[in-house]
Amino acid sequence: MIYSEIIIVGGGPAGSTCGWKLNQYGIECIILDKRKFPRSKLCAGWITPEVIRDLEIDINRYPHRFVTFNKFHIHIPGKYFKIKTKQHAIRRVEFDHWLLKRSGIPVYTHAIKNIRKDGDFYIIDDQYRCKYLVGAGGTFCPVYRTFFKLTAPRNKELRVVTLEEEFKYNYPDDNCHLWFSQNKLPGYSWYVPKGDGFLNIGIGGFSEKLKTQHDTIMRHWQAFVKQLGQLSLVENYHFNPKGSVYYIRDDLDKAQIGRIFIAGDAAGLATKDMGEGIGPAVKSGLLAATAIITGKPYSLNSIKKYSLHKYRFFIKLLNLI
Repeated sequence: MIYSEIIIVGGGPAGSTCGWKLNQYGIECIILDKRKFPRSKLCAGWITPEVIRDLEIDINRYPHRFVTFNKFHIHIPGKYFKIKTKQHAIRRVEFDHWLLKRSGIPVYTHAIKNIRKDGDFYIIDDQYRCKYLVGAGGTFCPVYRTFFKLTAPRNKELRVVTLEEEFKYNYPDDNCHLWFSQNKLPGYSWYVPKGDGFLNIGIGGFSEKLKTQHDTIMRHWQAFVKQLGQLSLVENYHFNPKGSVYYIRDDLDKAQIGRIFIAGDAAGLATKDMGEGIGPAVKSGLLAATAIITGKPYSLNSIKKYSLHKYRFFIKLLNLI
């Protein structure tokens, strides 16, 4: 049986950031992830300047695709305008792998089936043992499922369903475009160039609102890709989208039970306006590491609720908050 003082479940931004910070303090830890890196990851992949600061990244030395947007092109029914904002776009397949390698801690590929408490230890599939456990395995994290599902149930009204695809394409427009409330979608769709011929397009909406409207995310996807063709943004491409599910931020008073912590999408931290998850994931990873290092209570209340706070009223008008 492999022993580590701390086991982090999930090698995405929350898990790798937590491990990176613990490693800086010389604290033993390992990461378990069900997939081998580099791995594809559904995500629009835009990150804020705050993420760059939190991760102490020198963007001039980042070795992969990195695109900066100084404005978003906003489309709502009958209107088009631009808002000033500084955001960056990365490819998650590259970014996550780079963060994981930079953390400098051992990574094991393992799909977790069972976690149990044994005295002062946590035992994973009778193969791994630890004193501290960090659940950073996304929406379906086994740590959340085992220890938090009953005590911190998720609000189904805050569940977002998405369809998206990232692919090589000679895109004609290198700006980031966002469409809100098209065809009464309770969410938004996006067109995000990633640099060097990669493009991410996607659509997301609140699943319960879609059900109430007797609607589906697939219908909106089909309308969206048709619109992209009409705008000459993506033409003559055979789409093969993949889906994902995550939760918008709710009350965060139950993210620690003893020496168990949840972070990132396992804690449901996506921002209330844009459903942005990388920034909250990174911040929660740092906070979990700090709580372990200092022994102080783990709180997620300092994590920002909104990505575009100055435009919060605008987003609320679109019934997205």
